[in-house]
Amino acid sequence: MGPDSKKEELLAFTIDGEQIEAPVGTTLLNLAAAYEEKSSYPVLGAKYNNELVDLYTELTVPGRLEFYNVTSEDGMRVYRQTLVFILAKAVNELFPNRKLVVEHSLGKSYYCELNGDEAVSPLELIALEAKMREIIEAEEPIIPQDLSSENALRILEAQGYEDKSAYLAKLPWKNIRVYTAGSYSNYSYQLLAPDTGRVPVFKLEAYAKGFLLRFPTTGNPSQVAPYPNLPKLGQVFRESEQWARILGISNLAGLFCFLMKDPQEMTNLIHIAEALQEKKIASIADEIYAQREKLRLILIAGPSSSGKTTFAQRLAIQLRVLGLQPIKISLDDYFVNREQTPRDEWGEIDFEALEAIDLPLFNEQLQQLIAGDAVETPVFNFQTGSREWNQCRMQVNPGHPIIIEGIHGLNERLTSAVKRENKYKIYISALTQICIDDHNRIPTTDTRLIRRIVRDYRFRGQSALGTLKLWPSVRRGEEKNIFPFQEEADIMFNSSLIYELGVLKKYAYPLLNAVSEQEKEYSDARRLLDLLEYFPEVSEQNVPLNSILREFIGGSSIHGK
Repeated sequence: MGPDSKKEELLAFTIDGEQIEAPVGTTLLNLAAAYEEKSSYPVLGAKYNNELVDLYTELTVPGRLEFYNVTSEDGMRVYRQTLVFILAKAVNELFPNRKLVVEHSLGKSYYCELNGDEAVSPLELIALEAKMREIIEAEEPIIPQDLSSENALRILEAQGYEDKSAYLAKLPWKNIRVYTAGSYSNYSYQLLAPDTGRVPVFKLEAYAKGFLLRFPTTGNPSQVAPYPNLPKLGQVFRESEQWARILGISNLAGLFCFLMKDPQEMTNLIHIAEALQEKKIASIADEIYAQREKLRLILIAGPSSSGKTTFAQRLAIQLRVLGLQPIKISLDDYFVNREQTPRDEWGEIDFEALEAIDLPLFNEQLQQLIAGDAVETPVFNFQTGSREWNQCRMQVNPGHPIIIEGIHGLNERLTSAVKRENKYKIYISALTQICIDDHNRIPTTDTRLIRRIVRDYRFRGQSALGTLKLWPSVRRGEEKNIFPFQEEADIMFNSSLIYELGVLKKYAYPLLNAVSEQEKEYSDARRLLDLLEYFPEVSEQNVPLNSILREFIGGSSIHGK
């Protein structure tokens, strides 16, 4: 070899603005150690040319590297899923005849159960947490292997995960990634940390018939987040799980089995899922009607892309069936003009701030309406970013309610002049009803983000990249302006539909594919594309014209989309 041969084997990289060189084939794990010295927390993964990868990835081409830890959203996803992997390993070792099911999120925790009619006992929970800490302290490597589907499925079956294996067998994948720690192997939809020792902060706590797996937050990674005192949210999740049982589907394996029996069953599934929602809306209308003598405001709030607009219209229809004549006000129409919209601490436009609403105008017109006056209300044009006056006049008859829909509906600051006893508050969100399998949840935020990407492109002239760029600000706004108020609701409504990602897939796929790998949001686009790969495509042909889903894909008979 000549003296320059070694240089030809080196690849150039930029890491946090620093230029480095590393040999071809070097793993990111080897490079990460130097960057852990600059942080208080272990590296959990990396972005390699804007693509999320695990630390066992080998360097093959030059470009950009970005290591992340628990203080980022990407790192927190890895942190949570690694804890689930460790929990599943502990269950496998301690209770080989019981099955762990990660049911749903609850605040900054996951609610889990061990299958069977008996609740998890205090002694079982103590043993389970002790076993998890033992696994973490051992710092066992978690090795990813891309195996042929045949070999991967064989390994999963040997671990007792026949349902998981049966589902993955239905996907047209030649290779499946399996993670192994010691003698234990499992499949994970999310990336995992390179070893068990990097997720030390957690707690198991008894809850209902199962337990909570509690974890930290990106803002305070050194201790578990506060206990999630969210009884109403927990109740709506239990209701959603009951709906899933009515449909006979608890995860994607169940969905595929359902469709394999008869493809026409998807039509029945759509009708049943929609009927369950309509029945719930009707029951909410009945409750409002029973209190009609005192209720003046019906306030509907929820995070972005929950389907608030369609829900409000359908609720108004059900109230009319009972003889009430409500009028509906959308807080979106009271946005200040875009140039007046406040900015967050990062200097980005903050549409989710309460101050993004023209509160003086809103309160003035609200008082006029309650008094029985006719008022001309504004309409906000999202494409121009300005308020328009189209001679839209509103008036409500005495004794009939006003429906107010918007993200701040549960905040008392919005309607402080009206007594609490004269308000009925509804919290709506798309709380995912279906999981990939017992250990792999579908984040509710990802469902809402896919909804919003489709809607923003079709009705607001926004690209997927534009929506992805705005999403962090949206999420910060939700954490500040929506989630703290959710338990103040009189009732909660889950707008998620068990079949919806199959319908959204056709619309979202090309939009996400258009995000360039040069953009930092490319990793989020790829993550969402990977999620959609799990779902069979579903035609929107049989989706009712008044469905909440129509708010995002179009064709709604309710509000002209």
